[in-house]
Amino acid sequence: MTAMPPRNFNPLHFCAVRYISAEDRQKLIATAAYFRAQRRGFSAGHEAEDWLEAEREVDLRLEYRY
Repeated sequence: MTAMPPRNFNPLHFCAVRYISAEDRQKLIATAAYFRAQRRGFSAGHEAEDWLEAEREVDLRLEYRY
């Protein structure tokens, strides 16, 4: 069993660039969504919610502009 990261763990904390590629943005979103799911025990039915919240968080932290 993998140890859970602390509740305040944020993988985006390690991202120091202001612009990232679309592929790297997707990876950050996927990672953030995974940790959201992990915190609630991977219970089914929240996948879209996890993804959308992770996407919002990533975009806010990176000040992502389309």
